This record gives sequence, C-alpha cells and structure tokens, in this order.
Amino acid sequence: MVDTPGLPARRAALRMMDAVLHRGETLEQAERGALRSINGPADRALARAIAAEVMRWLVDLDAMIDSATKKRLPDDAKPRSVLRLMLVQWLRFDTPPHAVIATALPLLTGGPRRLAHGVFSTLSKREVTLPEGPTPSDAVAMRWGDRAQDIMAALAVPPPLDLALRDHAETEKWAGELGGESLAPGHIRLPRGTPVDQLPGFEEGAWWVQDLAATLPARLLGAGEGRRVLDLCAAPGGKTLQLAAAGWTVTALDISERRLERLRNNLERTGLAAEIITADALTWQPAKQFDAILLDAPCTATGTCRRHPDVLHRIGQRQIHEMAELQQKLLARAVSWLPEGSTLVYAVCSLEEEEGEGQATNVPLRQKPVTQDELPTGLHPDSNGWLRTDPAMLPDAGGLDGFFIGRWVK
Repeated sequence: MVDTPGLPARRAALRMMDAVLHRGETLEQAERGALRSINGPADRALARAIAAEVMRWLVDLDAMIDSATKKRLPDDAKPRSVLRLMLVQWLRFDTPPHAVIATALPLLTGGPRRLAHGVFSTLSKREVTLPEGPTPSDAVAMRWGDRAQDIMAALAVPPPLDLALRDHAETEKWAGELGGESLAPGHIRLPRGTPVDQLPGFEEGAWWVQDLAATLPARLLGAGEGRRVLDLCAAPGGKTLQLAAAGWTVTALDISERRLERLRNNLERTGLAAEIITADALTWQPAKQFDAILLDAPCTATGTCRRHPDVLHRIGQRQIHEMAELQQKLLARAVSWLPEGSTLVYAVCSLEEEEGEGQATNVPLRQKPVTQDELPTGLHPDSNGWLRTDPAMLPDAGGLDGFFIGRWVK
C-alpha cells in the first residue's frame, strides 16, 4: 500500500517527538532512527521542523487541546501527539486545515482518529492562535525566574546563522560578500535558510559556524602569541579553531572520537593546526604545562534552546545536578594543572544557575573580571565580573545563545 504523500514525514516527526518526551533523547539522537527510511531531503527537513516546533510550542499546543476536550487526554496518548503535530502545521507552517487532516489523521485509526478530527475541527473553527512567544513550563519558569518570559519570547522564531572568521581583519570583506552583518570583529550574522556548504568562503576555510555567544569564552583569552592553551572538552571544536586562529598553540582534548572527527575536518578545511587528544579528562594527565586552560564544560545545554527546543522538556533537576557534579570534578582537574600566573576560563552553554554561578563561586583562584571593552556592544558583565548571556539579549540583532563565562588567574 502506497502512503499518502507527506505521511512518512509526519510519521517520522511523531517518532521523534515520542523519543524526546518519553525516552529523554535529544532531537538529533531521535532523528537517526526516525528518518532512516526517508530519503527525500525535503521530507527529512519537514519532519525535523515539525518535531522542533512542537517542542518549542508544546505548552501552548497542549493548552489548546485541553480547551477542546471534555476529559484531559493523557500526556502520552497518541491522539494528543497527533494533535500537536496537526496544530503546528496549521499555526506555524500555514498548512490549510484540509491538508493537515489529510496528512495527519492516517496516523490514527478508529475512535482516536475521530477524536483528533473533532478536536482539530473545533479549534480551527474557533480560529485559535498562538501567543507571540512560547509559554514556559512551570519547571522552566521556576528555574529561570524573572528572565523566563523574555527568554521564551526570543524562541518564537528560530535563530539566524552565525559565522566565526579565521581572520578578524577580513570582517568587513566577508560581511559584504556574504550580505551579512557583524556584531563583533571576526563575526558575521546571516539569515537562516542558505545551505552552509554553498556559501562563499566555505571551501577555502575562511569561516566556520559558531554562535556569537559561543565565541566569547575564547575571545576572553586574547591573542596567543605562541603560548600554550588546553581546550578541555573541545569537541566539536569551534573554540579550538578560534584559539588556533588567534595564535595559540592548542591542545584539544575530548572523550568523543566521533565528535573530534568533525574538528579534524574543520582544521583541514581552514588550514589551522592543533594537537588533538582523545581521552577522558577525569583520568588523563598532561605531560606539559599550559599558559591557559579553556574549559567549556559538558552541561545541560539549556542555553541552546533557540536551536534545540527539546531541552525545554527533557532537562530537569536530575540532569542539572548530574552535570553540576561532573563540572565540579572537571574544574578541580583544570585548576590542579595550572601553573602560577596562568589563566582559566570556565564556560557552559546553560541557563541554569547551578551550572554557572554556582560553580564559579567555588573556584579557588584569583578572579580576573570580564570587562565591558572585551564584549560586543549590548552585552555587559554582571556585578561579580562574570558574563551571563541569554536568548533574550540583543533582541534587535537576532539574539544569541545562553552562556555563563568566568575567568581566573592562578
């Protein structure tokens, strides 16, 4: 039997949603299995987009569904999942209701199918609309406090594309050639949509993809002038590339050989050099000393919620606590390896206080505060001399990821 056109993409999206919400997988992990049988790039992209938008707007979609049912559907009920998918297509992708029904209802049979059809018809007749920005879950609102609403509002539209340049002196040149804008030396921001490998400068290695916020930890180490730096937990390697381009002699260490392969490819493409070591930082011992260590520690990555909205629903206190324990151990290792006079930069792409400020207060080194003149216009260090970014910052320029960054000298 031949599937209805578009049905395989919807089925794959449903599987990805289930993997995130019921098994705690990331969307990237979920798509490996869900998209295995889909060959067409358009259908693969559609499945990813549907699943991501459901994650982004989940709280609001569920509120709509609940408003149209006499008895609340269980969270794991298949009709609820299919209705989420249907509403996203209608409200976010402007798919006509009749096309939504034709491509989604075949995912259900019997009574559940009639139920979903009735609920969707009710909501479409009401002409319901989504709010200007996604609503946070109660858990997210509690953790992010006063910033939660502003952060969620910044998630309404997927983020632009940021590029980091190999040569900061060529910022004006590449901004013109790529048709982008620069928010800092060595940074270019472009609208979403253009395949990265088709952009000018890709083949010659003039740049790599890296969110503006993710470039800030390496920027805070300044020019290397041949000095030695350890990029700890380095993969996928954007900061290694930055440090090498800034004149540091870089050792990049990560536990994942698969993720380090991406770094090797980018080093080859850009013509930059770094020593790469595959090892567990909790057991590895350096054979030499470093003038600086950059620890961009493993974390919950809630600061990347613009691009990875699944973190809004699969991260809770257990995951935050587990990451904080690992970060504490990695920080202790990094501090023990620093010789006198060397610098440590600690960073996480997390919005959770336990992973950022909570770790920084326990670093037994002399703080070297982040200063205003080191940051792009519109960003400011806090009263402690640390830097905290979140997606609601730089709203007129397209925002940026959430990071915590601290710097110390031994």
